[in-house]
Order: sequence, then C-alpha cells, then structure tokens
Amino acid sequence: MTDTTPRISVAHQGTGARLHAPAAERNAGALLDLLKTHAPASGTALELASGTGQHVTHFATHLPGLTWQPTDITEDRLASIAAWSADAPQGAILPPLALDATQPGWSASHNGFALVLLVNLLHLVSTQAARTLIAEAAQALAPQGRFIIYGPFLRDGRATSDGDARFDAAIRADHPEAGYKNDADMLRWAGDSGLDVVARTEMPANNLALVMVRSKDTA
Repeated sequence: MTDTTPRISVAHQGTGARLHAPAAERNAGALLDLLKTHAPASGTALELASGTGQHVTHFATHLPGLTWQPTDITEDRLASIAAWSADAPQGAILPPLALDATQPGWSASHNGFALVLLVNLLHLVSTQAARTLIAEAAQALAPQGRFIIYGPFLRDGRATSDGDARFDAAIRADHPEAGYKNDADMLRWAGDSGLDVVARTEMPANNLALVMVRSKDTA
C-alpha cells in the first residue's frame, strides 16, 4: 500500500481536515452489523487503511467494548482520521498510526490485537502485497484473534456483475498488478498464514466479507 496504490475511492474535502467518502457512508451500517455479529466484545482493534476515518469513528461509537487503532499511509488521511475521531467517545480511538500494511515485518512491533479489520483495499494492490498483508495481519493477532476482510472479490474466478467486471478491468488497465482477488485464493492464503475462515458473508453491492481466526502459530 504505497503512495502509488490507486485511489479508486473518492473522498471530498469536508470541514477542516476531514475528508468525506460517500462509499464509506453507504456501507458503514452493513459493516457495523457484520462487526456486531463477528467482532470480539473487548480488546484492541487494528484497522488497516482507515482512509477518511468515517468508519472507525462509526464503529467506535457503537462498539464500546473495543479500543480502536486506526492506520493509513498519507498525511491527509491521517489528519482526517484524527479529525473524525473527535466525534467518538473519549479514549475509544487511539491516535492514528502511519502504517503500510503491505510491507513485510510490521507485525513484529504491532501485535496482540483482538481484531484486525481491512475494508476495500485488496483489489487496489498486487497479489504479492495482498499475501504479505494477510500474513502480517495473522501475526498481529492475539491467539484466537479475528481478522475481518471486506471488499469486492471474484467468485470462482469470475466477476459477480457487469459493473464489477468493468471496475476490475479499469483498475487493471492502469495498474496491471492490482485488481480483484479470487475468493478461492483468499481461502488458500489465509490457511497458509495460520488462519481459519469461520464465516463467509455475502454483503450488499456484491461485496464479500471473510471472518478469520488465528488458530495456530505461523512462521
């Protein structure tokens, strides 16, 4: 997730440092319902690629048992996260952390999390970056911690709609190494990283959520 990662999602300038992403507003409710079902009741949750900060603020407001650690890689996104976080209960969101989750080794200094959450990123990075992120996220979890991924994926190697096929093609046209990941590959990469998939949930707008648990130590 470097500075050359394609920014397909649109975020507009809001009040002060706040950025506003209409997509984040649209899917926040469905994601909160998912978390209410599958997230641990307490502990620290690491959100990778937090973007504008709208999501983490919404989740922190409605899931009081969790303390959230948001992350991103650009100064404008980190500033936006900090600005949005002011709307959450005091202490519910830690100061945003500059972290590129696609780089190897970050879990050595960021670990023990009850939950790691990733929303709408894997289609924007390469296969190698996706595999690195999954492996590092597995290592960042506490034993029996949960890793939840949400976003657009291929099903059995195929897009679920013409719109998804066009979106995937548009990403690959500009960034051939990126694009939608296949659901079967995701399951294999999770297993290789010591994760068991405990739930697979079809989400609105043809998105998919995978809920994984760290079941064993990984190398």
